[in-house]
Amino acid sequence: MIVDKAMDIEPGRITEQYIEHFSRKVIYLVLLLILTFVVALYAMAHGPYEIAVMDVLRALTGNAEHATMIVITKIRMPRVVSAIIAGWGLSISGLCIQSLLKNPLGSPSTLGISQGAAFGAASAIVLFGTQVLSLTAFAFGGAIISILIILGLAGLKRLSAEAIILAGVALASLFTSATVLIQYFATDIELAMVVFWTFGDVARSNWSEVAMMTGATLMAMLYLVVLRWDFNALASGEETAMGLGVNVQRIRFSGMLVVSLVAALVTAFLGVIAFVGLISPHIARRMVGDDHRMLIPFSATVGALLLLTADTLGRLAMGSGSLPVGVVTSFLGAPIFIYLLIRGYQ
Repeated sequence: MIVDKAMDIEPGRITEQYIEHFSRKVIYLVLLLILTFVVALYAMAHGPYEIAVMDVLRALTGNAEHATMIVITKIRMPRVVSAIIAGWGLSISGLCIQSLLKNPLGSPSTLGISQGAAFGAASAIVLFGTQVLSLTAFAFGGAIISILIILGLAGLKRLSAEAIILAGVALASLFTSATVLIQYFATDIELAMVVFWTFGDVARSNWSEVAMMTGATLMAMLYLVVLRWDFNALASGEETAMGLGVNVQRIRFSGMLVVSLVAALVTAFLGVIAFVGLISPHIARRMVGDDHRMLIPFSATVGALLLLTADTLGRLAMGSGSLPVGVVTSFLGAPIFIYLLIRGYQ
């Protein structure tokens, strides 16, 4: 009976259904991109100095008044672009970690990568001030130390996925304590700089820093896209992936290094921004499933939209001031993640 029904299926029907299903996901992705653009326009138009949306569009083409051009190109646009790039980078970093470790709790913050970068950046502030090169180098060094410890424990001791996350939590606590110790010995000015920096704020970046984050994020995105089939194979288990010719150890080590670079740059320039790298891949999975061909662009878009929305809410809620975006993402991310956990176990 089953064979007879299978024989009755029209030729090409399965292909048509697949194309229809894939096209629907592409439409959802386009809608998310349009929504991100709309939120970006709204963020650039609203603030202490209100600007009409048409004037924002004119400013983007270089045809607005001088005052409008200054506000858009010097103040609001760098902030908006920085939020988009940082959310994009943190989201694909979280996706990469979760896929490589096969652990839904993986992210730069839960593995101690962000805290390691924060410790390095705080050390740079106390030792060298706010020089961009030293800040970035020390932040990247702290992230690399954290991830090398994680990879070493995972490779030498063959820890389970849960144990790796617990090791990351312990490293995060260690680096946080070390950062507090640095603050204890810092001067009043250095202490204020470190505390302000750790809040997480996308408004502090300039175009050169945005360019560096963009370059690292594009590199990570290209890495994930090129190896999307390898990540799909890893989702079926290490043995299956190795049977399909995937070099698991090499892809895990190189992927973690790419993640470290993105997380280090974002943390060095913007401070610690939690939850974006953790929940964005989960939201994307609820929308499109585990196929990395669509999961990668969806995660990137969701992360960019989430961080941009959080920064816009924090800025508009304070009137003339703004809440640090790291605080807003924590307030938004915690209930969203709890909701996803509850839905996942129903």
